Amino acid sequence: MVHPTVPSPALAPAAVFDWLDEAAELRARAGLTRTLRSRPAEDPVLDLASNDYLGLVHHPAVTGAAAEAALRWGAGATGSRLVTGTTALHTELEEELAEFCGFEAALVFSSGYAANLAALTALTDPDTLIVSDAYNHASLIDGCRLSRSEVRRVPHSDPEAVREALAARHHPRALVVSDSVFSVDGNAAPLPGLAAAARAHGAALLVDDAHGLGVLGRGGRGALAAAGLAGEPDAVATVTLSKSLGSQGGAVLGPRRVVRHLTETARTFIFDTGLAPAAAGAALGALRLLRAEPHRADRAREVARLLAAGLTAAGLEASTPDAAVVSVRAPGPEAAVRWAADCRTAGLAVGCFRPPSVPDGVSRLRLTARGDLTDAQIDQAVSVIAATAP
Repeated sequence: MVHPTVPSPALAPAAVFDWLDEAAELRARAGLTRTLRSRPAEDPVLDLASNDYLGLVHHPAVTGAAAEAALRWGAGATGSRLVTGTTALHTELEEELAEFCGFEAALVFSSGYAANLAALTALTDPDTLIVSDAYNHASLIDGCRLSRSEVRRVPHSDPEAVREALAARHHPRALVVSDSVFSVDGNAAPLPGLAAAARAHGAALLVDDAHGLGVLGRGGRGALAAAGLAGEPDAVATVTLSKSLGSQGGAVLGPRRVVRHLTETARTFIFDTGLAPAAAGAALGALRLLRAEPHRADRAREVARLLAAGLTAAGLEASTPDAAVVSVRAPGPEAAVRWAADCRTAGLAVGCFRPPSVPDGVSRLRLTARGDLTDAQIDQAVSVIAATAP
């Protein structure tokens, strides 16, 4: 029986969005209110909250490359990459990024989020099973939701669970999806095990290397290069240009036929304005600097180890970092917010992760182990965090 549609009762125009106030009140009770805070150009606090892993966002070689690109190519890309949005600068960046990371080809997007959505929606269809790590980043989760594929969520960093999910599939195609370094605790995915599980069952592997590029692998070439998977015919990586490279944008790296397919079918590529020339120039400048100074990647990992060791010695529950992210557990969301605020008052900016950003529901402070930090700044950070701990 078909039920007739029941019209909603008429609401006064001023009441249409009243439900938003109720939702805001529920978030406030749960300690999940989020606010925007503008920062000055010259912020006196010690910054461990950003994703500037190598400390390049203010480096003269990077800002100079951005300024030069803007002066030469203009303030914006002017259109889609397939219309007018591709400059010679974009092509240079793609070629050098692919060569540096060890892949056949690369395709640059306006953000890492857009790159993940493109890879997941263009490389899958209803005949594809996606096997996704339970702790994957929101952009991967959203890509899975938009893919029109069946998605199997498996326990965190568990290659055997991936094998079981692939073995039980009835789909002709499958894609295993994981972060390389998980942004909450900074732990690395077991990429060799995931790759072996995928290959044993004829599945492709897609890895979001946002937190690995510039930090892991020889000279910062990324987690897939470190695992010996870069350039493999069944492996695809996504990266962001806004973390280690100090700019903005994202890219997909993989076999040429994968990049060609994304160029012709990925909606976040076809229908989005191209990355601004200044961002492309800055990323290219940072990439060339990293190639010339590979020790920057080593220092970022060393700073992470020193931060974790100092916090642990102070009696705090700090994660063991595999890359450049260190987290410190907080008693709850409200305590985490107060702790982060107290750190800022004491001259230290830290990240604050609360549900739903943390998949296990445990609130944390998140620290960026920047490669340009001095030993004195590391000691300062540890002292402030320990002194303000709830």
